Amino acid sequence: MADSSSGFVREIAHRIFAAELKESNLQAKEGHDQYSPSYLITPTGAKANRVFIVGTLTEKEDIGTDSEFWRGRIVDPTGAFFVSAGQYQPEAAQVLARSAPPEFLAVIGKPTTFTTKEGNVLVSIRAESMHVVDGATRDRWVVETADLTAKRLSKLNGTEPDAVKAKEHYSTNVEQYKAMVAMALESMKVR
Repeated sequence: MADSSSGFVREIAHRIFAAELKESNLQAKEGHDQYSPSYLITPTGAKANRVFIVGTLTEKEDIGTDSEFWRGRIVDPTGAFFVSAGQYQPEAAQVLARSAPPEFLAVIGKPTTFTTKEGNVLVSIRAESMHVVDGATRDRWVVETADLTAKRLSKLNGTEPDAVKAKEHYSTNVEQYKAMVAMALESMKVR
């Protein structure tokens, strides 16, 4: 979606499994002013300013003090995502507030990182949009995410700059991520 008057183009939302997002801690920024976009480069080389996830909401909680601020845990076949939505994301916050676990949710949002006192980096998603979806939508997301992850893995030994950064920073274990993709696809057959 582009706004031709300002030249603004919204970043694509990358499909990333929870296990990969959890391991992500390499931040990159394009430009030097406060409005320059920041990215999270994942172990398979995705350069994500926004992510698209689908999974099962397993828990939610209003952690706001002055106004509603919702946090939810959404699970895919590889692990859990933590999402948040508050007054600046009113539609997403309303969806999270009304949802009743277990329920399938699709979320587009910005990955954000937080470093604990111990030095661990935690990744969560600040929701921009959130929708209740059906099981078929979730299944399609798993298959598409597996395909896109496999394609990123196949580029890790190439010269594409984000793949090079990912390989250098994470020393990505390609076999481990191939196994994660296989496990996610296998989980579709079990049901």
